[in-house]
Amino acid sequence: MTNTTNKNSHGTSWAGTLSHPEQASPNHDANAKRGSVYDLITERVISLLERGTVPWKMPWQSQTGLPCNLITKRPYRGINVFLLRAMCYESPFWLTFRQAAELGGNVRKGEKACPVVFWKQRTIDDKETGEEKEIPLLRFYHLFNINQCEGLKNISKIEAVPVMLPTKPAAIVENMPQRPTIKHGMSRAFYSPSGDFVGMPEAARFGHEWDFFAALFHELIHSTGHLSRLNRPTLTGAAGFGSEPYCKEELIAEMGAAFLCGYAGIAERTIANSAAYLQSWLGQLRSDKKLIVQAAAQAQKAADFILGAQFPQLPTSAEGAGQSHA
Repeated sequence: MTNTTNKNSHGTSWAGTLSHPEQASPNHDANAKRGSVYDLITERVISLLERGTVPWKMPWQSQTGLPCNLITKRPYRGINVFLLRAMCYESPFWLTFRQAAELGGNVRKGEKACPVVFWKQRTIDDKETGEEKEIPLLRFYHLFNINQCEGLKNISKIEAVPVMLPTKPAAIVENMPQRPTIKHGMSRAFYSPSGDFVGMPEAARFGHEWDFFAALFHELIHSTGHLSRLNRPTLTGAAGFGSEPYCKEELIAEMGAAFLCGYAGIAERTIANSAAYLQSWLGQLRSDKKLIVQAAAQAQKAADFILGAQFPQLPTSAEGAGQSHA
């Protein structure tokens, strides 16, 4: 992507539906012109899966921390974490084309941007009541890693500041609010919604302590869907094996576990990337273009619940929103 192309687009957010796709700059994926931001993000994830990369199996490492905006220092959230980490840059710091210019630098010629999404409230007239109401619209803008830029002024000290310090995985489990009972010595890892307990094999049966906690995090994410916690329909509703709610709940648990592994500073070692696994998710994403964005948002919410995290209300403008809710 050239700088000339970026000048017309970066720092500008687009509505969830591109009603005037001809106004979108050429750097946008071609699929964005077909209609929605969901299409853009889903096609990007599908492209990664087709290359054998499972983006939600790539949690950030404690050395770099969460991807965050260089200017605001706010971390990105939800699907944006996986999109940015999949770019494989060492630095966790990102910024828009405009922000790079404001720092006296520029994006190097030929560098490719990464789209990120956020929700913006839009006021409309309710056709039935005639009253105004707000509806959320999914929008997106583009980011560049600082390693894709040149000439940025006064960022060496900023870059050296740790974005986050890892929390011991056992502490994450111990401090979970309203934690379900954890029964050890079971033949497999699972969560029982009816009994509201997590069953786990003994830790010694896992290849590494990290593997044990990755599996436990997965089941604890499931448990957040219980009606006494987040009351998530994909868990509390009647969903048979292989059904759409079942698959969405599994994706939520996988992504949520990745978030928790990131906070714990560990990497998921048991990465499932078999052909059958990849084809299964490819099929799901192609049939439901909203799945990946919605599941990532629910996974972030579940991880926040376990961590007892509270996040302030964010600005709605693209460049001011350093972290996005989607």
